[in-house]
Amino acid sequence: MNNQSQNAIDIVLAESLKELAATKPIEKITIKEITDKAGVIRPTFYNHFQDKYELLEWITVNELFAPVEPFLSNGMLKEAVMFILTTMEKEKDFYKRAAMLEGQNSFNEIFNRCVAKAVQKYLDLESLAKVANYPWLKEELVADFLAHSISWVTIQWIMRGMKVPVEELTDVYVKIFHSPFIEIVSSLKK
Repeated sequence: MNNQSQNAIDIVLAESLKELAATKPIEKITIKEITDKAGVIRPTFYNHFQDKYELLEWITVNELFAPVEPFLSNGMLKEAVMFILTTMEKEKDFYKRAAMLEGQNSFNEIFNRCVAKAVQKYLDLESLAKVANYPWLKEELVADFLAHSISWVTIQWIMRGMKVPVEELTDVYVKIFHSPFIEIVSSLKK
């Protein structure tokens, strides 16, 4: 099968999962329900994905993170964050269900991995790691810290109904990345 037809099937399966998740917890959705809604047979699903959690990861990577690579590679952090949060907000019901998943293969775990990859690829972690200048403070640890922080705040935003406007949350993320953390905390105490 060529990549174009594989991609079309992936999109149909993703839309099917998202539609089903609007009314039902993701952990309760079966592969049969996904394939029935998509109008394909079960073997087609398994030709593309191992399980629904791999499909959820495909959605996260392809609908949230892949589209922002051009922004990030051009130093447009604000536009990248805005795109991700706006996309989530447009599909609020799906992402709320996704955020409710717990344990292995949870959306939080998937989202965190994607954020960590983006942070490692596009941020100057070497400079951040040198701030404390300890041998154990490696770029990977700094990336994990930032990814966990961003993921936690984003999941909380989703779980609390996305009441904070996208622009405000984006502004917070951009300020944290562009200002040393200690300066932000110090300015709050004044």
